[in-house]
Amino acid sequence: MVTVAMQGPVAVVTLNRAEAMNALSKALRAALAAAMRRVDADPEVRAVVLTGAGTRAFTAGLDLKELGSDAAAMDDATGQGADANPVKAVEQCRKPVVGAINGVAITGGFELALACDVLIASENARFADTHARVGIMPGWGLSQKLSRLIGIYRAKELSLTGNFLDAVTAERWGLVNRVVAADDLLPAAVALATDMAGVEPGFSAAYKRLIDDGFAVAFGEGLRLETARSSAANAGVGPEEVARRREAVQARGRTQG
Repeated sequence: MVTVAMQGPVAVVTLNRAEAMNALSKALRAALAAAMRRVDADPEVRAVVLTGAGTRAFTAGLDLKELGSDAAAMDDATGQGADANPVKAVEQCRKPVVGAINGVAITGGFELALACDVLIASENARFADTHARVGIMPGWGLSQKLSRLIGIYRAKELSLTGNFLDAVTAERWGLVNRVVAADDLLPAAVALATDMAGVEPGFSAAYKRLIDDGFAVAFGEGLRLETARSSAANAGVGPEEVARRREAVQARGRTQG
């Protein structure tokens, strides 16, 4: 149900249930959470791309057929531990996670997309929050993340209508970094992830954690958090190391230019 393929230092994690629009059944949720824990623990993996099989759906969200036939399915689906919650497993991954949104990302699928660090969308991508339409409150972070990303008025428009947001508008609203042709989506996501993989893993994980932790608190507290962590980290950086890395940055700049 979930495949993991290495492209250099990048692990491409694919939701592989295209016949059901990659709907997040209990089995798929468990498989994704386990896959994310494996790539997080694998020292050969320095960045991750998360995508869906096919062109129709990144994921259509929780498997509503399963929820409608199993009385215990709802409690399991909204569990907060990483073992039961694939969104939490993505959020807790220490490696950068690039979401390659190949089709619709609906409700729980929207929440899964929002767990990624960066989003690149295909021209086929569309986003929808249908929690209100199906009468289920979000439990994977959408109600709090979306308003912080696109503004409270736009978030309310999406969540209280259940309307779809197309890829071009999602880019304009700042929800996705860029929109590319469907055939270019995976190469573009892997290229970006490969750039991220070029950063020393321990530093990358610490910087990602600083951004996430700061985003979760008030601005002033975030600044104090940055001061405390940067003071502790930078105290151990010697001038020789700074000079060496400066040369590497300049060389990369000349190559990219």
